[in-house]
Amino acid sequence: MTRPWILLVLAWLTATLATLGALFLGEVMGMTPCVLCWWQRIFMFPLALVLGMAAWLDDRRGAQYGLLLAAAGGLVALYHCLLVAGVVPRAWVPCGAGVLCADQKLDILDGIQIPWLSLAAFTAVAVWLLAYLRKTFR
Repeated sequence: MTRPWILLVLAWLTATLATLGALFLGEVMGMTPCVLCWWQRIFMFPLALVLGMAAWLDDRRGAQYGLLLAAAGGLVALYHCLLVAGVVPRAWVPCGAGVLCADQKLDILDGIQIPWLSLAAFTAVAVWLLAYLRKTFR
């Protein structure tokens, strides 16, 4: 691959699709996000903006900031996945009132739950960004 900025574009597209998917679920389908979903959104939504600017400018620093956001969001998503899978005890659930974090009602593609999709998106963004940073090492 002769143009490393394509990796930035792929990371931006992944973050943008994840952001649009979260907005669709919340605003169009009317699904109320749980506390952990809100935290994942807090990391994903600015990631789409930061990576869009980084891809436009072919900016290595934007990719570094994006990697930090992807790593933090990925940790929240991993915790959420472990909670939904029953690995983390329900006593450790940070949710108070409202939608329970451990109860996921929506399955996509025959059994894939939303926290797993979020973890996949954060992981894909991190992989694209690591590949970009490796190719542009100075």
